[in-house]
Amino acid sequence: MKIVKKSLRIVFRFLLGIIAFVIVYVVAVLLLSRIPVNSDLQHDQAEIPVYIITNGVHTDIVVPAKNAIVDWTREIRFEHTRSQDSIANYIAFGWGDKSFYLDTPEWSDLKASTAFKAVSGLGSSAMHTTFYRKIKEGNDCRKLLLTQAEYQQLTAYIVQSFKRNSDGKLQWITGYSYGKNDAFYEAKGAYNLFYTCNTWANNALKAGQQKACLWTVYDKGIFYHYEKEK
Repeated sequence: MKIVKKSLRIVFRFLLGIIAFVIVYVVAVLLLSRIPVNSDLQHDQAEIPVYIITNGVHTDIVVPAKNAIVDWTREIRFEHTRSQDSIANYIAFGWGDKSFYLDTPEWSDLKASTAFKAVSGLGSSAMHTTFYRKIKEGNDCRKLLLTQAEYQQLTAYIVQSFKRNSDGKLQWITGYSYGKNDAFYEAKGAYNLFYTCNTWANNALKAGQQKACLWTVYDKGIFYHYEKEK
């Protein structure tokens, strides 16, 4: 009987610990995502268009496909897409868990093993890139204007997120795409409960000296600070 009671106490404390963790995690997500960063910075001579775009869950950073500062098409190749369409004005970058990206095209395809790897940080990551001819602003897409210095900082952050081979080239993940104009590449880091695709995007905005939140794991944490402009 004593063993049973002791076991029940252990299980109860374990469950109580999980509940406490979830509560603290949710409160931290809600509160820290409301704390602004770079909200008071002045952006003189800002002229380079950059966009943040969300599908309702995941945030992408969208930049010009090429300009005087960087030509992304030298490494993010049109030939790596199914359409091989060389007419594109913008390219979107989205970092995330590799298994989730490649093995879960739809939420119905999500496996428990994939979800566990994603939240635990045991998996690897990938960069999803998408070419666009034009970008349409709306509630799910906001336009930012960056100075040349800010854009250089932003692009440096994106570049260092890619994993390269021994020759210094990006590692294209062949055979995977969501549509006709996108491709995947190996990336650095690991997705987990505290560092998600939206954390990466939020940090990209910080690197480019743009408005962001102190910390977030979801897209609404980012867009909250741009919704206030309306």
